[in-house]
Amino acid sequence: MLDMAKALIRAAFAGTATALLCAIALPAFAGTLESVNQRGVVQCGVSEGLYGFSERNSQGEWSGFDVDFCRAVAGAIFDDPSKVTFVPLSASERFDALRTSRVDLLSRNSTWTLEREAGLDLAFAGITYHDGQGFMVIRDLNVTSALELDRARVCVESGTTSQLNVADFFAANSMTFEERAFPSGAAALEAFQSDHCNVLTRDQSALYAERLKLARPADAVILPDIISKEPLGPVTRADDFRWFNIVKWVNFALVNAEELGISSANAGEAAGSNRPDVRRFAGVEGGFGKLLGLEDAWALRAVGAVGNYSEIYERNLGVKSRLGIPRGLNQLWNMGGVLYAPPLR
Repeated sequence: MLDMAKALIRAAFAGTATALLCAIALPAFAGTLESVNQRGVVQCGVSEGLYGFSERNSQGEWSGFDVDFCRAVAGAIFDDPSKVTFVPLSASERFDALRTSRVDLLSRNSTWTLEREAGLDLAFAGITYHDGQGFMVIRDLNVTSALELDRARVCVESGTTSQLNVADFFAANSMTFEERAFPSGAAALEAFQSDHCNVLTRDQSALYAERLKLARPADAVILPDIISKEPLGPVTRADDFRWFNIVKWVNFALVNAEELGISSANAGEAAGSNRPDVRRFAGVEGGFGKLLGLEDAWALRAVGAVGNYSEIYERNLGVKSRLGIPRGLNQLWNMGGVLYAPPLR
């Protein structure tokens, strides 16, 4: 019996060794980072045109909050924010485009939900913008609260969380409404402007952007009511954890940079700092870039490409921009907001 046990143990160890040798001999999984490096650009899915988030000028140049995040990822990988191909996507096609590898990353004002992660096999890499759904109404409607919208005609983009949330809101408040659903945000806005509906519902940040597109922006009022949580953030496929980690930590790096006082203006000085946390951020200490498959200065490169979180926000969305949106919840955790990032260490 003892001899048999010894034989079984020897066989088990032999099998383990063989398996290990086979694993070592197998080629490494060719993931998204490898594809991006071979291609030389990050393929980034963005909206078809939303002021402040992603828009293209007459020269074909892209700008916006979501656009800057894509450039930060390219900066971290290539030390060159121009190495991005922007792919404009509608709300209905955005997730399929990511799942079928048409894009490497989705940075398109998308709400993080359980169904989208577990049902679509996707992974949200954190929150870049804490938003909430609101309502824009025709000024002549003479309402000051969403609770006065009983029997309203509401325009909404189909295939979005906004469509689900507005139905929940009216049902929960024992009100009725007439839904007018459209395949795109542009179509919903046009219907609102053409008086096919007297209310437009979207994420509140998007409403600020859409109001600027109206022929007479002053004729519309954005109500103060927020009826949902809309955590917006970048999305990757769930089958490539290393790529997910890269995108997630670029997001964290931009937030940490603001907290550490590292900006696009002084990024070049960070490597010479005496502060350990700044030196780790700059890649001088720690060697954390290797854990991501990047150069150790990856975080500093991301900030050098587009600035820290505050710079990105204020340039595209802040009170001095066209949209004029106060930071609110999107302030750092130690400044009255909820923006919080794990440390780089």
